[in-house]
Amino acid sequence: MTHDRPLLGIGLMLCFCVLAPLGDAVVKIIGQTVPLGQLVFARFAIQAAILFPIIWMSGRTCRMNARVFRLTVIRTLLHIIGIAAMVSALRFLPLADAVAIAFVMPFLMLLLGKYVLGEEVGSRRLMACVVGFIGTLLVIQPSFSEVGAPALLPLVVAVVFALFMLVTRQIAKETDPISLQAVSGAVAMLILTPFLFLGAIWDLPELSLVQIPQKETWLLLSTGILGTLAHLLMTWSLRYAPSATLAPMQYLEIPFATLMGWAIFGDLPNSLASLGIMITMSSGLYILFRERTMSRVAPPVP
Repeated sequence: MTHDRPLLGIGLMLCFCVLAPLGDAVVKIIGQTVPLGQLVFARFAIQAAILFPIIWMSGRTCRMNARVFRLTVIRTLLHIIGIAAMVSALRFLPLADAVAIAFVMPFLMLLLGKYVLGEEVGSRRLMACVVGFIGTLLVIQPSFSEVGAPALLPLVVAVVFALFMLVTRQIAKETDPISLQAVSGAVAMLILTPFLFLGAIWDLPELSLVQIPQKETWLLLSTGILGTLAHLLMTWSLRYAPSATLAPMQYLEIPFATLMGWAIFGDLPNSLASLGIMITMSSGLYILFRERTMSRVAPPVP
C-alpha cells in the first residue's frame, strides 16, 4: 500500500496539465483529416507498443486479480469514450474553449471523491475548487449559436473523465501504472477492432481506414506518445494524493491550453476569459501552497 504524498501527487498532476493540452493541440491538427476511429485506435495501439516492451525489460507483470481487471475494462471504455468525444469537440471548437468547457470535470471529481469514495474535503479546498469553477465559467463563454450541438461534447468529456478518474483512484494503489496503461491499450484495441471492421463493411466514414501522409504519421505517433505519458503521470499522481486534492490543480490545464492555442492556432482569449484564467490559476496555486504548508506541519508517517 502506497502512503499519500500530496506534494508529489500535485507535481505529477502539474506535468499532466502541461502534456494533456499539448496532446489535444496535436489531435486538433490531425483530427481534421484522420477518421475518428482510426485516430483513437492508433492512440491506444501506440500506447500498448510503447509500454509492453518496458514491462518485459523491467520484469513487471500484467497480472491482475478479477476485480482490478473488471475495473480496468470499465476504465478503458470510459477512456475510449472520453477521447472520442474530445477529438470530436476539437474539430469544432478552439482548443482553449474545448478544454475550458470540459473543466466542470474537476468539480464533479471533487464531489465524487467526497460522496462516493468518502474522502475528506476540507472547507478551504472546497472553496478553492468553487472559485476555480467560477473562473472556468468566465473562460467558457460558449456560443451555441455558432457551433450548435458539438459545443456540448466537452460536457460529455467532463462527465466521462470524472468517472474515469474515480475508477482510476480505486485501482491506482493496487497495480503498477505502466502495467495498467499497457493492459488498457490492449483492451482498447480489442474493443475497437470490431467497430473498425464493421466500419469497413458498411462504409462508415468515421470508422474507415485511410492512408496517412508521412508528415501526419509523425503527428499521429505524437498523439500516442503524449497521451501515454500524460495519463501515466495522472495515474501516478492518484497513487500519492486523493482526487479531492488534485481536482483544483487540474484547472491549471486551462491556461496551458490557452497558451498553446495562441502559439499554434493564433487564438487569444478576450479580457473576460483572461480574468477567468487568472482566477483558475490562483485557485490551483493556492491548493499547492496549502498542501506544502500542511505537509510541513503534519507528523511523519511511521
